[in-house]
Amino acid sequence: MRWQELFADLEAQLVAADRREQQLEVADRTRRERADVSWLDRAACTVGREVLVVTPAGAVRGRLDDLGRDWLLVQEQGRHAAVIPVTAVTAVVGLQRRSDDDRGLGRRFGLGVALRAIARDRAVVAVHDIAAGLATGTIDRVGADHLDLAEHPADAMRRAAAVTGHRVVPFTAIGIVRRA
Repeated sequence: MRWQELFADLEAQLVAADRREQQLEVADRTRRERADVSWLDRAACTVGREVLVVTPAGAVRGRLDDLGRDWLLVQEQGRHAAVIPVTAVTAVVGLQRRSDDDRGLGRRFGLGVALRAIARDRAVVAVHDIAAGLATGTIDRVGADHLDLAEHPADAMRRAAAVTGHRVVPFTAIGIVRRA
């Protein structure tokens, strides 16, 4: 009888050791998987929900409507949507804690393509830069790393008489682009 108790105790120790090893392995695997998740992956799972995006140009609060590999589109309450380059984001409040539903990163195109669509639309925009500057006008051209803005009042159409200047804004300086 004594050996049976000894063997049972040994078996219980082996089972406990196996459980501890499995728990450590699961915890390690979870940490590795989390290390591969970017905040944009989490943002992709947050589309349709309310967020607060903080940039040096100011904060944007609203529904995350869309995103691409280097931009976010946030629909602000009572305003038009705002395009925010990810390079200008200093914090986001309201992201999903997990991103395990295989939605992917969102749209594959980058900020330049999104800004070219706005330029084609000929919409009057307000460009907030990361130094808290503001310029209004119409995007004339979008290059590889910048946009050309024909400056004019927000309440005026882009006409030669209304244009007060031309500004080149590097993508790295853009904080927020809003429809004016």
